[in-house]
Amino acid sequence: MTLPFQPGDYVTRKSYAHDIVFVIREIFPGRRMAVLKGVDVRLIADAPLDDLEKVSAEALAERRQQVQILEEESLRLIRQDREWLKEQNDNLEPDEVDPEKKSYFEWPSKVLHLDGDPDYLRKCMDLYHKLSVPVVGLYVREAEMADAVGPLLAKTKPNILVLTGHDGFLKRRNAADSLANYRHSSHYMEAIKAARQVEHDLDTLVIVAGGCQSHFEALLAAGANFASSPRRVMIHTFDPVFVAQMIAFTPIHQTVNALDVAKRTITGIAGMGGIETRGGYRRGMPPAFKNWAREARESH
Repeated sequence: MTLPFQPGDYVTRKSYAHDIVFVIREIFPGRRMAVLKGVDVRLIADAPLDDLEKVSAEALAERRQQVQILEEESLRLIRQDREWLKEQNDNLEPDEVDPEKKSYFEWPSKVLHLDGDPDYLRKCMDLYHKLSVPVVGLYVREAEMADAVGPLLAKTKPNILVLTGHDGFLKRRNAADSLANYRHSSHYMEAIKAARQVEHDLDTLVIVAGGCQSHFEALLAAGANFASSPRRVMIHTFDPVFVAQMIAFTPIHQTVNALDVAKRTITGIAGMGGIETRGGYRRGMPPAFKNWAREARESH
């Protein structure tokens, strides 16, 4: 039997007005069904082959350009934040210090990022490094996160924990109220609870959790500081990273609120929400210590 699609093809769904571009992960010929993974959003979905339509190379490039514009806007805001932080720090320096030389070293929070998708994790790690965020990133299936998180927290000693991957809920009546109707929200919730057994303080360990359409209320109730998705919308692959980096580079004597965090994401307040949380960025002196400090942190 000749099939119109094969794994690796880029497709959209007719029944959803071609709103999201997916890549086909697997095809079940007997059932004429395919398993799809979002290209730019953290979503796994099933769809009949008859509901799919291939995306041309031209259309794919156009969509990618649109998403890239949104990504660049978030990065622009982040760079703006960093510049403001630098100006604030420089204003606190003694008058006799050479203004051309930074007389302190930076100590942003360290991130442990567990991702249920190795492709998304690779992209996120590239972004963390681009943003100079200290990070340990590991591929861990969503269903295995609760068992893995405790030992990993003890080993890596992060200030920020990101638990993300895929999710989604079934559009049934009252589906949004029951965790049973979500693909992985219950797994994130159990992982958050396991992490809070290790560190209960919301500022000592900041937790960012969830994927597309996750049960926001359940994740916050379990102990997350920030989570997706208040409006049960799709979130961008980088949204959890944008949240984590803002915490990592907000000064320890300041707090960040959900609205400020959401403004630095691509999805906005519909996709990421949370509670007021203290920042994790510190300065240190003398500056000669900064190289040793960075090496020490990266070795743990």
